[in-house]
Amino acid sequence: MRRIAVSVQADAARIALLDGDVLREYALWNPEQPDGVGDIYTGRVSAKLSAMAGSFVELGEMAGFLPDSAGAAKLSEGDYICVQVTRAPQGGKGPRLAVTTEAPGDKPGLLRRGPGPLLELAARFPNLPIFIDDYALMATLRPTLEGRMTHQAKCFDAVLEDEIAGLAEMTAELGRGTKMHIAATAALTAIDIDAGSASAASGAKPQAQLALNERLVPEIVRQIVLRNLSGGILIDFAGMKPKARLKLTDPLTTALKTDPLKGRFLGFSNLGFAEILRPRIRPPLHEMLNQ
Repeated sequence: MRRIAVSVQADAARIALLDGDVLREYALWNPEQPDGVGDIYTGRVSAKLSAMAGSFVELGEMAGFLPDSAGAAKLSEGDYICVQVTRAPQGGKGPRLAVTTEAPGDKPGLLRRGPGPLLELAARFPNLPIFIDDYALMATLRPTLEGRMTHQAKCFDAVLEDEIAGLAEMTAELGRGTKMHIAATAALTAIDIDAGSASAASGAKPQAQLALNERLVPEIVRQIVLRNLSGGILIDFAGMKPKARLKLTDPLTTALKTDPLKGRFLGFSNLGFAEILRPRIRPPLHEMLNQ
């Protein structure tokens, strides 16, 4: 059964989109310390930055960046505007903003909070049941999700708990003795595919290496989505010459159609790395877990 399961642990709600026993999406949400995505603010343009094609906007206790393409081009320093957070603060940078059509208030500050990842997921899948193990959280969500929520004492079984615990690691098991090693930097995320024993079992034939990597592609993309890896992503596939990797174009393009953020496959670099671009909206999971 496809469903949304929510388990509260300490101050955070752990949110899982489950397709039977398969974990399709995962998010952390602390209602007391939300990531800010979707928040609406009154802002004041504090600095125009032509070199960066945007402006800094004072939001009260913090500042955000408003690109010219999102409404800053026609503004002047000192202008009051209403803005929405389109990307959470991450990687040491403040939030990314976009101008809204609402009227601003008389001073910079928060007007209202965004929906958060649970309500966003519920809106994307309006027909899915939602199971929650915490009555207090259910009470706060009742005005919006009345009739869809069911209390379940144990929403995550032991197998799911083990998989979620593994998401904190920078190595993921892909099955059949293969792994993906993740190296995140400020500029990009690099993924190295280690075929391990699967490569030895299949031999060195190019056809076998292609078949192995084709089988791995859907799981690689699932891990990218679960961990919310975003921005520029480079994948170094196992045991294939750079030109041969072009045959993975269709499998990658097809697998990315399941990505809720609509990640795009941009092609292969001269070194043979698959290039993927995913929107940076919420912080990647490893950044949230290491705060």
